[in-house]
Amino acid sequence: MVQTVKMNLDDSKELAMIAKALSVETRVEILKKLRHKELNINELAEALCIPASSAALHVKVLEEAGLIKTELQPGVRGSMKVCSIAIDHLYVEVNTADILGMETEIIRMPIGSYVDYKAEPTCGLVGAKGPIGEEDEPHSFFHPDRLDTKLLWFGKGYVEYRFPNHFLKGKNEKQLEISAELCSEDHEYNLDCPSEITVWINGVDAGTWISPSDFGGRRGTLNPEWWPDKNTQYGVLKTWKTNEKGTFIDEEKVSNHPIDAYQLYQKEYISVRIGIKEDAKYVGGVNLFGECFGDYAQNLVMRISYE
Repeated sequence: MVQTVKMNLDDSKELAMIAKALSVETRVEILKKLRHKELNINELAEALCIPASSAALHVKVLEEAGLIKTELQPGVRGSMKVCSIAIDHLYVEVNTADILGMETEIIRMPIGSYVDYKAEPTCGLVGAKGPIGEEDEPHSFFHPDRLDTKLLWFGKGYVEYRFPNHFLKGKNEKQLEISAELCSEDHEYNLDCPSEITVWINGVDAGTWISPSDFGGRRGTLNPEWWPDKNTQYGVLKTWKTNEKGTFIDEEKVSNHPIDAYQLYQKEYISVRIGIKEDAKYVGGVNLFGECFGDYAQNLVMRISYE
């Protein structure tokens, strides 16, 4: 599957990580090697004539930037870390919403800050240090410690968030983006587990993404050490976007609904619901990753550009 990442100068944190990763010639050479085939740490070290410990450090920086991914596989002595390219294309637009004559508001919502939910097993919440409430107990979704949630999952249902919109008063909204790291949900990780994950904005269907897997087989880049290898490990960073031209998932148009259809300022807040439709063909659940699980150091992010 071709992975394309598009950024502009508003994505300062992500750009800084990528710039750091590409600032060393050895790391660029690692990317060149991995364009042709997957290699483990020792193979990279041998190909570049550097110590295995140095190769491991370079791989870590590239993985943190999202440029490569790694997977633990059985080796002659224990396990070995096999590396592969994570993206095929990276585009950086040397522009910002401000330069284009617009203002931008970026809101980062902790994934434990949902205001409503419906969860059916398998379901659960975990924080950076361990589980929150009881696994497969929907009542735990209103546990007092839920605000510390860094990863949540459910087999059926939804979670709903409410974002502020006061800054839109008297403004003309031009584009809204919602990004999150997501995947399907099974009891343990399952690479053959399609799930139709839908986002609703103020109650309006903003499109459905079919997640192919409950991803695992290698550790998520950010996962804490206590998180078991057999569990879900990482997701895919997806972006729902709406503007005057319609509604898109990443760059694929999914409906003709323009941004006005979502009435972003008509309510006291902007509602964002993530879940599974009751009539979905593929009911494979949802994993929603926070800033210290998976591959991306972010929570649920909303970006609104307006004039």
